[in-house]
Amino acid sequence: MARHPLSGIYAAAVTPLKSDLSPDLEAVAPFLAFLDSRGCHGALIFGTTGEGPSFSPSERADVWGAAVKVRQQFPDFKLLAGTGTPSLTETIDLTKLAFDLGFDAVVTLPPYYFHKATDDGLFNWFEQVIREAVPSGGFLFGYHIPSAAGIGFSIELLSRLKDSFPNQFGGIKDSSHDEAFTSALGEKFGADLTVFNGTDSHFTLALQNHAAGCITALANIISPDLREIYDLFINGKDASSLQRKVSEQRHILEKYQPFPPLLKALLARLYKQPRWLVRPPLVELSKEDEEKVIQEVN
Repeated sequence: MARHPLSGIYAAAVTPLKSDLSPDLEAVAPFLAFLDSRGCHGALIFGTTGEGPSFSPSERADVWGAAVKVRQQFPDFKLLAGTGTPSLTETIDLTKLAFDLGFDAVVTLPPYYFHKATDDGLFNWFEQVIREAVPSGGFLFGYHIPSAAGIGFSIELLSRLKDSFPNQFGGIKDSSHDEAFTSALGEKFGADLTVFNGTDSHFTLALQNHAAGCITALANIISPDLREIYDLFINGKDASSLQRKVSEQRHILEKYQPFPPLLKALLARLYKQPRWLVRPPLVELSKEDEEKVIQEVN
């Protein structure tokens, strides 16, 4: 089966921050190199785990500019940009910027303030973003995370977008945590819609339903296991025991959400990364919870 050129394992990368809560630009490319060394095909910059909505357009531009430097060491490392905002014009501007900087694709939330938007309204919104900001060789992936955004993508909306933009509308990052939706995507589209799974515990199920790979928070720390599941699956081998391990890890770490402060703490404790802060309204992981989670994951 032919696979999408962006197929693979992606970390929804944390965003390095300095003590004054500004982006640590010098740390961005080295952290992405760390992810590459652990089996990631690429990373999403400014997704949910990257605290995307907490950053201004100019800050996103600075971090994205720093991120492309990873290609000096790893030229094949793929870069995806989180560009969705409630503002149509800001989303268009951010999407244009990401492609101008050389990103491979964008992952775009629907306009999340507008929870009552209809499929017609959402189609019109994405139609404008794609027509005005996505080049002929670029890909836009919808970001389906209704639990956080309050709004998502129906099967009908996905069909309409794919029919209207068969190349530029790449598909979807599915962070619904909904096994029925995962199966419905596979049944409806097969491999014609590129789906990136966002829930580590559902990864094998998603692959069985023609997913192209995953973009997950936990890939910041467990990408070697996710990569092995992916490699085993595409080579027709059984990955069930490894999937059970990943599912157990996911279920442990879900108890300590939100993920950004948790993952930043674990990256520092387990992998000697700097101890990066998170921006309000998020708060740092408590020392008590940090010790608990270290004991549970070790």
